[in-house]
Order: sequence, then structure tokens, then C-alpha cells
Amino acid sequence: WSEPARWSMGLLNPTDWHASWIGDSAPLPSSEPPDPHPALMLRKTFQVPAPQQQPAPTPVKRATIYATALGLYELRLNGQRVGDHVLAPEWTDYHKRVQYQTYDVTHLVRPGENALAALLGDGWYCGRIGLAFAVPGGQTRAFYGRQPWLLAQLEIELADGHTITVVSNDEWRVTNEGPIRASDILDGEGYDARRELPGWDAPGFDDSAWRPAKVCSLASPQDLGLTTTHPASPKLVAQPNEPIRVIREIKPIALTEPQRGVYVYDLGQNLAGWCRMKLSGPAGTTVTLRHAEVLNPDGTIYTANLRGAPQTDQYTLRGPQGDGQGEVEVFEPHFTYHGFRYVEVIGLPEKPAPDALVARVISSAAPVCGRFECSNPLLNKLMENIVWTQRANMPSVPTDCPQRDERLGWMGDILAFSQAGMFNLDMAAFFTKWLPDVRDAQADDGRYPDFAPHPFDPNVRFSAAPAWGDAGVFVPWRAYVNYADQRLLAEHYESACRWIDWVQANNPDLLWKNKRGNDYGDWLNADTLKLEGWPATGAAVPKEIFATMFFARSTQLVSQIAAVLGRDDDARRYARLAADIRAAFLKAYVGPDGRMPGDTQAGYAIALHFDLLPEDLRPAAVQHMLAGFEKYNGHISTGFHSTICMMNELNRLGLVDEAYRLLMNRGMPSWLYPVEHGATTIWERWDAYVDGRGFQDPGMNSFSHYAFGCVGEWMYRTILGINPDDPTGAEPGRTEMPPTAEAWRPGYKHFTLRPRPGGGLTWAGGEYHSIHGKIVSHWRIENGRLAYECTIPANTTATVYVPTSDPASVREEIDPEALPPGSATRTEAGAAVFELGAGSYRFTCPYSL
Repeated sequence: WSEPARWSMGLLNPTDWHASWIGDSAPLPSSEPPDPHPALMLRKTFQVPAPQQQPAPTPVKRATIYATALGLYELRLNGQRVGDHVLAPEWTDYHKRVQYQTYDVTHLVRPGENALAALLGDGWYCGRIGLAFAVPGGQTRAFYGRQPWLLAQLEIELADGHTITVVSNDEWRVTNEGPIRASDILDGEGYDARRELPGWDAPGFDDSAWRPAKVCSLASPQDLGLTTTHPASPKLVAQPNEPIRVIREIKPIALTEPQRGVYVYDLGQNLAGWCRMKLSGPAGTTVTLRHAEVLNPDGTIYTANLRGAPQTDQYTLRGPQGDGQGEVEVFEPHFTYHGFRYVEVIGLPEKPAPDALVARVISSAAPVCGRFECSNPLLNKLMENIVWTQRANMPSVPTDCPQRDERLGWMGDILAFSQAGMFNLDMAAFFTKWLPDVRDAQADDGRYPDFAPHPFDPNVRFSAAPAWGDAGVFVPWRAYVNYADQRLLAEHYESACRWIDWVQANNPDLLWKNKRGNDYGDWLNADTLKLEGWPATGAAVPKEIFATMFFARSTQLVSQIAAVLGRDDDARRYARLAADIRAAFLKAYVGPDGRMPGDTQAGYAIALHFDLLPEDLRPAAVQHMLAGFEKYNGHISTGFHSTICMMNELNRLGLVDEAYRLLMNRGMPSWLYPVEHGATTIWERWDAYVDGRGFQDPGMNSFSHYAFGCVGEWMYRTILGINPDDPTGAEPGRTEMPPTAEAWRPGYKHFTLRPRPGGGLTWAGGEYHSIHGKIVSHWRIENGRLAYECTIPANTTATVYVPTSDPASVREEIDPEALPPGSATRTEAGAAVFELGAGSYRFTCPYSL
């Protein structure tokens, strides 16, 4: 049984909030854009009555804080940190929706005087945001407001039934004269320890020199600095997702000195987070920490790919106090994060100790739900790299990278990676938070954004890109397939319909020729590689074709969503529209020999995987796709969106050996080339670094970017064989009502186990913790026989394919009387197929490699 859990109701209505937004009452600087703010320090004292009888238990029955900020905040109560959230309240469109957090602080409240305090940083609200340089004449900071604000409400239930409520109001005191002189998500943090105010967050501190807080009403968004184009105050919503937390610490594996006085720590792992460092030296000594993913050949850190994100923290020592010779100070930033493996430290009076620094890894704390391992160490490292990259790009939004001046919730990237991500981590709560971000960023006319949240006005720019906008349909559908939460679909349905309707209205001939936004296409396909002897063209799908294929698929998915929700008329209408788009696609782009314009691996892979080709043309298209490998000396040439389509389609076509060949390739481009060259995360580009050539274009060359990590989905589906039920694409060109949820079983109520050995692997095993329980799949080949063990959770069923060269000889060894030889439901090429209920099974059978 699980440990007991508890829950409580949040503040459901605006009238439940008695607190006011508070901030600094000092005049704002007139600079445009405003300079980074020193972190604001806020505090208030309050009394809790002592027990009437002595001795007596504590008078406090329960104490709960509800808090949020426009900006970033950390709460303190009686000198102690409240909660373990970092970068709270996380990124949303602050004009529309702000998350609040709830903390149980019963153990921190005490009789007598108490002090509630907070730190406020700029964060996404009034700090820098990535890609702002791409907005012509645009601002670089303060996209949502000009200064940070705090909202806090502490409710204390006393043992005698009375309640004390402490709220943010004009009784609070504030100062910006503390040690955090500047903090920014992209730039880093500056900390001057000489300005520390010991005891500022505890009772008894003299705050008489501080200013009264400035108070703003919830009904006065202009006072909060919100832009006048958003006249309504933001909606306060309880945070639905796991918070961003420090999820682990990592110690350095090496310390070098590539230049005199320049020290470089190697953490051995590319990650997202920051460092905690122990320092000592004279007062006023400033130590600088710069963060990077990779090194130059001379051992110094390589920063060109960071573009305009300094990723630099600075700490000025307070120095020994009294006779405290050699006193150790500890620095850890509060309101920034970096993407890095290497940390350069300069300004120290002497060489630091190897253990003076530790990396603090942060991520939205989604639980691990998948595990993969096999007989090939390179594949194990590849999967490890995929998970690390996913973690590094989950600061409450699915970012493209954690290091450069971008870090946006790019829609196209998560469309490609979402199923792999859901195999690795439980993403249900994460997507429950992020899909409202997508809706908040949808343009007024129905266009989906290229990224969400969207701080640059989606009505004007960065909207309507094919495949990027389609994530607004693909991702909620995949979340439903994995988690069976109809509420998520119901909340998102009208938004998805608006997207399809907008594309159709602007493309009445059903070919997506018009209004394709930035029109990225199959991003970072092989045409972008810079390799000697590599074809300069021939990999990119013509963008009009690429767009129309995604238009067709999204329309089919909206039809499916409508059927799940019982909207039968809509389901039929969108099913007919999907069939009409398919017919228009075939007429315009597919020849009688199955050949498509561009003749690319990627184009055929997407068309086949999206079931856009009739049965009589599929064999020819498959041959054209396979012939595409010859142009690239057997290598893959696909981009972000076609890669997983290619791998999964090879499975469906029975060409598993070809998929394994691509996976196991060690040359450039491939998944294992980076692994063999020391990568600890997934690279943005196939050729981010090449021996003898060096780094790719620093303008876009992240070493932590999960899109090509979508192959993790294939590894779960194929090597382990774990596949959720998904009816989409089963019947190409279907125009009748798609199957309802009653006709299939989402959320792993029923699923398929179909491991497909190959690639020279002798064993593989893993598990997936579904919403119904743990699914286990493990196989081993030894001495011409295969042993396959699987577990099907309680109250679920599964279709199980046991790989074998002799289906009649398959034996179940745990309960052989229940499943005697020959009891398979059917046989298919290379497998005996069983329909099984809950339980654990062990099959053995002959198997020829």
C-alpha cells in the first residue's frame, strides 16, 4: 500500500484572498528598458498567543501559507526557508494567469512574536526573456511588468478554534539594500555578502530603516505594471504540476587550470541548475563563476553558443568577521539557472579545493515512470542522455535548451518528443499546467503559437507555423492516450477546433499553401549539416507538402478527440475534412508511382506514418524511402518531426532490422556518434561537433536539446515492446465515426507488449509505471532460446507478442496449465500472440537471431 496522503482545498474564489499585492515603494528607475532590480527583501512580524494553560501543547493546530509573485519569490518564516520550491511561481502568461503555491508551515509557527519574510527577484516577469532580440525594435526586459510583486496569505488555525490571518499589505516593510544586487534568468546573479542583513527574516530584527511596502489592489493591473493592452487582472490558479525543485547534487570529477588563475570544474554531466560553492578570502574579493556546456581545445570554456546569455554569477566576499581567519562563506544563487557541464571560476586568491563546488540540478519534479536497459552500453548511455536532456528542459515549460538566450517552450520540439517524454517521466501534471499556457498564447483568430508562454504578442509574430502549432492538437491527444484524462481534452477541445478551422479558412483548397508563419519545416534536417562530401540539398520536405501532411493529421486527431468527448457531429465533420485533405494531398503531391516532390526520406516517412497514402501506393513509397538512404551512404537525413515517424514506420512495415541499423550507426550523423564522443545529453544538431571540423554554427548549437531524443520512444516501443492503445491511423482515409473511448482503452487499461529483438542485442528489460500499475517487459536470448518475462497490472489486459521462430513451441512456465503450448490466440510473422489478463508471465521458446 502507498503511504497515506492528505489534501486540502485551496483558495477557490477571488474573494478568498484578503491579501494585497505588495512591492517596493521607491520610485522606479527611468531607464528604458529598466535595469535589473536588486532582490527586494520584505518582512512583517505578527503575534501568536501562548497557550492559556501550562504545560500545554502548541496553540497552533494548522498553519498554511498561500503565496505567489509577479516575478520570483522565496518565503522565510522565523529564519527558516519555507518549502523546497525554486523559481516559484514559475512561468505563465502573467497578464492572464498566475499560479499560487500552498505550504504547510505548522512546524514553523511558534507562540509569541513571529516574522514572515520574502525575497523577490525579477524572473520571467520583469527580467530578460530569450529570443527578444528577434523582435524588431522590441524591448529586452520587463515584458510583463516593470517591478516584481508579492502576494501572500498565512492562515493559522489555533487549537481553541480561532484563526489568525496574516496577509501582504501596507504593514510590511521592504528594502532593496540587501546582498542580491541583480538576478536574471539568462544573465545570472550578483551577490555582495558585505550587504547581508543577519536575522532579517527572524523576529527581533530592527527594520525601522526599511520602507513601507507599496500596495496594489488585485483590481488595479496598471498599478502592478501590467501592460494596458491587458486590462483584466491576472487570474490566480493553484499550481497543478510538480514544482521546480533541486532534484539532485553532482560533485565535480575534475578540476583544471587552463590559464593562470582560471580554474575549470568538470561536473561530468551536462545539466540545468546552478552551483553552490564554498569560498574564503579578504572582504571585497569578487569571485566570478561562468558556465558552459563544452570546452575549447585549450581547456577553456566554450561560450560562443550561449549567444547573449552570460550565464555568469558573481559573489563578493564579506571576509573574515572578528578573528575568523579563513572563515568559509557559501554562495548559492536564488533567481537564475544555467545549462552547463563546466564551471569557470576566476578571482580567487588561491586555487580552490576539488570539493569546494557542487552542482545543484533543477527540474520540474515529475516522477520517474520508465526504466530501460539492455546488453549494449551505448544504448544505455543514449537513454540516460535522453532523460538528462528532458530533465534539463523542464522548468515548468518544455524548453528547447537550458543555456543560450532562448529557453522558450517551443511547440514543435515537444510535439516530436512528447511520447518519449511520457515513457520516461510522469508528465500528466506537467502537461496539465502547460496546455493552459498554450491556450493563453493562442492568437485571437485561432492560430497556435510557436512557443508557449508567448511574451511577444502571438497576434503579431511567432504563430501559425505548421507542426509547431499542431502540437496544440498532438500533445493533448498523446496525453490522453497515456493518462486517459478526458478533462484535459474537454478543456482544450474548443481551442484545437479553432486551430483547424483557421487553417481551413485560409486554405480552402485544403492544401496548406497560405499563412504558414515562420514556416520552419522539418527542422534541422540533413540539408543543414556541414560535412565534407555531404549532399547540400535533398533532405528537406517541400514546406507546402510538410504543412499539408500535418494539417491532415491534426484534423484526424481533432475528429478522434470529438468522438471521445461524445461530440458526434463534430467527429463526423472533422473526419470528412481529414479525408478531403488527404484526397487533395494525393491529387496534388503523389504521383502514380508513389513518388512525391522532393523525393526525401522524411516526406515518405511522414506520409506513410500519417496514413496519407492508399494501400496500392504504400509499397512503392516504402521503396522510395529506403532508396533515400543510398543518397546519404546509409545514414538518416530526417529532421525533428520526420525522425520518429521514420523509426516507428519502419516497425509497422516489418523493417525492424533497418530501424536497428539506423539506431546502431556510429558514424555521422547518428545517435551514437555523440555518445562515443563523450556526450551526456542530446545535441540539437546531428553535427553539433565533428572531429576535425569542430563546432557547428554557434548561433544555434545547443548540446542539450531533446528533439532528436524522440528515438527514446522507439526504444520503448520496439526494444521493450511497450505500446499504449491508440486507434488513430488504424484505418487510412476513414470518414465514418472514429472509435469512442469505449471501443478502445486509453491509459494502459489495455496495451500491447511486442518486443522486437535485433541490433545484436542479447537482452533488454525495463518497466513503465502506468496509471494502473507497473508494466514489466524483459527478454533474453541464450543458446538459441528466448525467455520473455512480463507483468500486466491489476485490472488491465494486454496483447502480448512473444518473439519466436517456432510459435507452436512457446511455453509459459509460471502457470503452464493455464497456458499450455499451442494456446496462443494467433500467430504473426515471428511471434506467438496472446490475449492476457493481469499477472506475471514467463515464456520460453526457440529463437534464431
